[in-house]
Amino acid sequence: MNHHFDTLETRDPALRERDQFAALRRQIAHARTAAPAFTKLLADFDAAGITSRVELAQLPVTRKSDLLEMQKALRPFGGLAASGWGAMRRVFASPGPIYEPEGARPDHWRLARALFAAGFRAGDLVHNCFSYHLTPAGSMLETAAHALGCTVFPGGIGQTELQVQAIADLRPAGYVGTPSFLKIILEKADEQGIALPSLTKALVSAEAFPPSLRDAFARRGIHGCQAYATADLGSIAYETSAREGLIVDEGVIVEIVRPGTADPVAPGEVGEVVVTTLFNVDYPLIRFGTGDLSALLPGVSPCGRTNMRIKGWMGRADQTTKVKGMFVHPSQVAAIVKRHGEIVKARLVVDNPDGNDRMTLHVEVPANASACADAIVTSIRDITKLRGEVTFRAAGALPNDGKVIDDIRKYE
Repeated sequence: MNHHFDTLETRDPALRERDQFAALRRQIAHARTAAPAFTKLLADFDAAGITSRVELAQLPVTRKSDLLEMQKALRPFGGLAASGWGAMRRVFASPGPIYEPEGARPDHWRLARALFAAGFRAGDLVHNCFSYHLTPAGSMLETAAHALGCTVFPGGIGQTELQVQAIADLRPAGYVGTPSFLKIILEKADEQGIALPSLTKALVSAEAFPPSLRDAFARRGIHGCQAYATADLGSIAYETSAREGLIVDEGVIVEIVRPGTADPVAPGEVGEVVVTTLFNVDYPLIRFGTGDLSALLPGVSPCGRTNMRIKGWMGRADQTTKVKGMFVHPSQVAAIVKRHGEIVKARLVVDNPDGNDRMTLHVEVPANASACADAIVTSIRDITKLRGEVTFRAAGALPNDGKVIDDIRKYE
């Protein structure tokens, strides 16, 4: 049996980078022509000069909050849509609201590759328990299943007893949806004394998939894999039978940047996932900050796929907090670090001893750089408009977890 979706998954990494940056240059040229917002976003950049990740890192990052404001100012898509009504199949809404178009190309969100890696094949019946109302998740997996040659039962969410009955009657080969809802379905089937032996595979997403739950499914004969996707970008990465991180999708370029900045972190360091789509002619997004934390995994997957891997979802990068009535943002911590070249790494810890808010900037600096304490304290006050302290830490002492602001206040 073929273990790979196509030859793109096993190509030489250097060839992949060459092809992807050629596609990126074409997409930027198209976006500038068809999507007016890109004229402003990329005004100072020459698309022809973007040939590697070094040049890509010079482009601005657009984050969810930016997207929300852009769409509020110019409905429905903030000037980022590169096609109009009639060329799109559907429009969906995420909280905000933020509107996402679905293009007419097959498998618009590119999730067929993730389904294949999870074991789904042409001719399977897929029980789809993602939402079909307002949000795109149901359509994301349905269009992927159709592209793969599968038939779909659109179960949607809720109505657990009817879902159990449909699975018992139709005998689908696999399930797609959240892992927690599959657990609920299986428990309801047990309660009713109904066996569901046809379910042998699952592709789950939209929430954490802990090993304990994965193993519980396996004991029932269900091989579960996870996919990482968003309504804005489509597929970002997917799990394979190797179970060593998530393989980055062939249709995107993924960077890991320091939260609050546009700057890539060192390999293996936790940071924000920033994604550039390469083949979305309807809604191209370039350096889109997901707000999710992850890290790159070194080496190549044992499954034979050669694309880079990430560790999976590791939390949220947007660590904005409020101190004494004022918001403090990760970008402000980054601005403090930028002022002081001796700082290798920093984390702002917020606590409240005796009920009073306190900010302490923990910094890693060379042994001879601690004399800069007063200057750093001044920068904290200048940039955040709040008083703060500074604590010096040894190199490597701060955890590699992507946190820039750590709010540990207790309210007891």
